[in-house]
Amino acid sequence: MNDIYQLLKKYYGYDSFRKGQENIIQNIIKGRDISAVMPTGAGKSICYQIPAMTFDGITLVISPLISLMQDQVKNLISMGIRAAYLNSTLPPRQMSLAIENAANGVYKIIYVAPERLMTDSFITFAVNANISLIAVDEAHCISQWGHDFRPSYTQISEFTEHLPKRPVIAAFTATATERVKQDIAANLHLIDPYTVSTGFDRENLYFATYQPVDKTQFILNYVSQNEDRSGIIYCSTRKEVERIAQILSESGFSALPYHAGMSDSERIYNQNEFIYDRAKIIVATNAFGMGIDKPNVRYVIHNNMPQNMEEYYQQAGRAGRDGEESECILLYCARDVKLNEFLIQKGSEKENDHLDEESRQQYIDAELEKLRLMTFYSTSKTVCLRKRILQYFGEKFYAPCHHCSVCNGESRTDSYHIVMNDMKNADNQKLYVDEALLDRLKKKRISLALASGIPAFAVLSDASLREMAAYAPGKISELTRISGFGEAKINRYGKAFIDVINEYENEAEF
Repeated sequence: MNDIYQLLKKYYGYDSFRKGQENIIQNIIKGRDISAVMPTGAGKSICYQIPAMTFDGITLVISPLISLMQDQVKNLISMGIRAAYLNSTLPPRQMSLAIENAANGVYKIIYVAPERLMTDSFITFAVNANISLIAVDEAHCISQWGHDFRPSYTQISEFTEHLPKRPVIAAFTATATERVKQDIAANLHLIDPYTVSTGFDRENLYFATYQPVDKTQFILNYVSQNEDRSGIIYCSTRKEVERIAQILSESGFSALPYHAGMSDSERIYNQNEFIYDRAKIIVATNAFGMGIDKPNVRYVIHNNMPQNMEEYYQQAGRAGRDGEESECILLYCARDVKLNEFLIQKGSEKENDHLDEESRQQYIDAELEKLRLMTFYSTSKTVCLRKRILQYFGEKFYAPCHHCSVCNGESRTDSYHIVMNDMKNADNQKLYVDEALLDRLKKKRISLALASGIPAFAVLSDASLREMAAYAPGKISELTRISGFGEAKINRYGKAFIDVINEYENEAEF
């Protein structure tokens, strides 16, 4: 068996695991099922990707979103790991070729949409393949009590029953209450799972709630202060998404809309423009985001209060996945409560028409209680926002956090810009970063990304660039000291970055 630390260094360029990762990996390798709750950005994918490389057989990753699969596979291939995805974007010929390659053991990791599991062609492949591990991403989708229930997830256990040998099953989610965790274990038929929750706290996120007189003007002021940063603005209706996106665009900002009323091609185009940093802002309904793997989102603004804390925390958690300082802002007004009450009633009529009247009312009552707790958060004046979030998920936290608008004593209508300016200054406090060199490295990263057809962050993270700009390694061999530089990335991009550094250093001598 390969040493997991060697694999971590070789493929990912890291010397140590994050909290919880090593124990999860060791238990999977020993053959034990897993139920893991890990916050967004905590490195869930490494927890199943490293075991995948130690097993003889294939690892199936069940994932709900096409965009996530494509991003993950691109990243794996760029690191030198054989991977593929099977979803509705593949034409029939490509699909059959991918399944043929999979059957021949070409891939170590295969991403598959849950809707594809029970198709005849996939079942035929699966029963003849050596499947060692099934990793279920966004596992909360299996629970009717979760905020994002997907009926196709309930077929996973039926699929595993078709297999001649039961693989290890590992379930991962970022947001799950105790009830949802129990549903995950029961519906996936987990056997004596190693259960772990690495905590919900994201220390790099600043939480703020405001009640501005004019939300739109607040957003305009905010984005003008942060033009160079990527951000997501969530709205509760398609009409509001279009309105905000249009106002931002007419004001000179690179902002695009995203909602379920747009065509597939429009949504994919706008999403890619955002992921590839050609558009700085995406204005979206909750149709956008689950599985979006863009680590350098610096802020998430909610123009309207979400219906519940699970939804809010998952959406807000799309900020700062790279561990860098980021901000989560919620703009509240009393109308948000009435709108959400209406949406809960209407949504229940559509989505729960299979329930009897008593069960449907129980569901509505549960959702209204979640809304009540969300309103407490949104209007909190004395209780730490981080404490409210963590208590909701059953985690103790001793306030003050000194990293939210309540603990910092900001009034309900305070301006935000002091906080963001402080965060910008804090970004570089850990390292003495040469900003001029950093700018050149960023430009080189963009050109390499364009040449490879991948997002800039898939070449190297912002944190890796800052390390290079601080330490200015002069030889390719010295890149092993920079986090994020695995073997494949050193071979592919190392010389290009070293050339930039040496050219800059030579210029500085004259």
